[in-house]
Parts: sequence; C-alpha cells; structure tokens
Amino acid sequence: MKITFLGAARKVTGSCFHLSVNGLQVLVDCGMHQGLDSDALNRKPFAFDPRAIDVVFLTHAHIDHTGLVPRLVREGFRGKIVTTAATAELSRIMLADSAHIQEMDAQWMTRKNLRAGIEKAVEPLYTVEDAIASIPFFEKRQYDETYALDHVIRYRFCDAGHILGSGTLELWYRGDAKKKIIFSGDIGKKGNPIIQDPVHADETDYVVVESTYGNRMHKGAEDSLEELADAVRTTFKRGGNVYIPAFAVGRTQDLLYVFNKLVREGRLASPLDVYVDSPLAEEATKVYASHPELFDEETKRLMASKKGRTVRLRFTSSVQESMKLNQVSSGAVIMAGSGMCEGGRIRHHLKHNLWRPECSVVFVGYQAKGTLGRAIVDGAKDVWILGERVAVRSRVFTIGGFSAHADQKELLEWLGLFKNKPEVFIVHGEETSALEFEKQVKAQLGLRTRVPEMGESFEI
Repeated sequence: MKITFLGAARKVTGSCFHLSVNGLQVLVDCGMHQGLDSDALNRKPFAFDPRAIDVVFLTHAHIDHTGLVPRLVREGFRGKIVTTAATAELSRIMLADSAHIQEMDAQWMTRKNLRAGIEKAVEPLYTVEDAIASIPFFEKRQYDETYALDHVIRYRFCDAGHILGSGTLELWYRGDAKKKIIFSGDIGKKGNPIIQDPVHADETDYVVVESTYGNRMHKGAEDSLEELADAVRTTFKRGGNVYIPAFAVGRTQDLLYVFNKLVREGRLASPLDVYVDSPLAEEATKVYASHPELFDEETKRLMASKKGRTVRLRFTSSVQESMKLNQVSSGAVIMAGSGMCEGGRIRHHLKHNLWRPECSVVFVGYQAKGTLGRAIVDGAKDVWILGERVAVRSRVFTIGGFSAHADQKELLEWLGLFKNKPEVFIVHGEETSALEFEKQVKAQLGLRTRVPEMGESFEI
C-alpha cells in the first residue's frame, strides 16, 4: 500500500489521506482547511483524479474532515462514501450549512469587489446544490462490525469517543502479506459528556494518530466546571453577557449538558438563559436526540429520570432572531458557531460586543493558527471582524477541559494499549505539537514514528 498525506500534516485542519492498494484508490477523510491561506488551499486542485477514487471513509462529521466532499463529487467522484450512521446524518446538515456559508461569503466578496471597481464575480467553493448531490453516495455502517470492500480490503469502525458517530477506522489489506492500518480519527477524552469513551483495538501494523493536544494536558473536569461557572457568575455581576464560540456539532450539545449540570448542582442560579444562535446546532441536537443508543450510562440515567430542565434554552433560527439578540445586553449565555470564529453568527456577536468590558468570551475548544479565535486567545488588542477593526475589551477565558480531544497523556495511553509495536504516523496537530508528541512516543513507548510533511508518501 502507498499512503500519501494530503492534509492535516503538521497542521490541524484539512484531514485527507490517500491510499493506493492493488489498483484501488481510497481516501480517509476529505476535509476543509481552516485558518491562514485556507481559501487558497481549499481551492487548490486535488492531488488525485476525483473520478478515480473508489471509496471515501469519513471518521466523523466535523468540516475539517468532511468539508471538501461536495467539491469532490462536483469534480467527478462517483464511488462510495462510507461512514457510521450518525456521521452520515450529521454530515448531511453540516455540508449543506457549509455550502450556504460558501455562497454567502462569495456574494459578500463580489459586492466588496464591485464597490472597489472590480467587476468580477467570486465563485463559491461549492454550492448547496453540490452538497445535496453528495448525499446519495453515503453508505451507513455500524460500529464494531467488519465489512469487506473487496477481496483485498476489510474494514471496521469503532467508537472514537469524540462526537456522536465519530469512528476510529481499522483497515486490513493484502499486499505481499496481510497487514493492518488504523486511522485514529479524532480521539475523545475519557468522560466526555453524553457519548461513550473511546474503544480500542488490540493490534495493528501501522497507526495514523492525531496530535491536536500532543504537547499539553487539559485541566481537570471539576476545575473546568468551576471555571466556567465562575466566568458566568462574574460576567453577570458586571452586567454583561457570556459569548461562547462553539462548534455546532459536539461542543454545543456538551455545553448544554454541562450548564444543566451546573444549575442542578446550585453552582449557577436558576433559571439560566441560554441562547443557541445556530440553526445547524438545532438540527444537530435533534440528530443527537435520535441516537440514545450511543449515549453513555450517565446520560441514559439522566434521561430516564425525567428530571426537569434547569436551563431556559432558546434556539434562534432566522437572521432577524439573531439580530434581536443584540438587544439582550446582560444576563445571558449566547453560543454560536463557528468554533474558531472563522464563520457563522459568532462573528456578528463579537463585532457588536467584543469591545464591551462587562462581557466575556469563553473559548472551550481548540483555536488553530491564523483564525480569529486564535488571535483573541493570543491577546490581540484589536481584531478585524467583518471589515471593521474592533477593540478586544471583553474578558477572555480559555477553558481547555471542555475539549473533545484527548490530551497528551490520554493519547500516549491510547497508543500504549496496543499489544504489539506498530509504526506510528503523527498527524492532525500543529508542527510544534506533533514533534513534541513524537518525542514522548519514542521516549515512553519506544515506537518507530514519523511526522509526515504535506504531500509526503510512504510504502507500507
């Protein structure tokens, strides 16, 4: 087998790995790039012929793993897109939402060009029609069942514990001898709300493992809960709102669970007003609710107890409803996408409120280099948002304990569970994180490691 690393190589986003074995061409993930130069990278010609790809395996629904699928289909892909049932359902709504954002951004850039005297329309990366056209290619698979792609390749998904439907992909193939490679996908940390902990395979010859937090440890869960509660309490005392950039799939649902927990335990006053300003998050929450079989035991018990909700939750669907939130000046928690502030309604909320010292912005997820979220986290005094320079006067909290990713310790534990000594390819982390994680893997586990460069290929 030949494996080529076409994304998430010494960076976090754009996950895409190309496999060639016995005449078959396979992709594992086909994600969008985010951050610096992302538009140019997302528009760059594919390093393969989309028409020649036989199958795409998707590890989970986040856009940095699925976001270029509509473009792939538009350019001629006619194979299978294989993933778990929940990932297929979430991808349907996420890809349509991504396409809508592409169309809106293209219209905005076109108007901006016209005002500058440039009479050239900006084409979207792909359209809603392209996203809809990709859905018939999806094929749903169950966790823990082994399937045959052909006489050469067998595969299986096991629960990665990251978001609903996230999978670690086990793939067996025959070359000169029978071999196995595992793609970790994004590995969840133990104890993530709602979903179950990651499931682990026994053995493999090769493993492609993420390293998002390969150079750091998360805060403890209890410390993170108290820090979030304190951020809300102190912000409300100052007369402001709490704004949370949150991924619509995974993080939003986790936070709703957490806020209910904090109010039930008396750490936040009841009722707590929470606005989720994201039609996508509302749809994703419905998908979550339709898959109780994937919940962990604590969540199942809580649902069975039928205890009353402690959060006064409101979803805002229309743009008009979103704009009305500007009239809510204090006492509310407002969550909106995108999680890295690169798109979505959170940019509008930050434009109108980031300059207000009585407000707070709480980051509960990873912020990639080059994103608006990363600039704010890194202490920028002012930032550009939607064409305007905005002062950063709100208090900024970064609470790593709510990340859905395993930290360095948990990643090392995950790799250490293999009964044999696989060769390790380290991906999906900024270069400093990936290289530091490589040092720890060698020192603590004694495994052979590689940190691939973008476009680098290996025969395995």
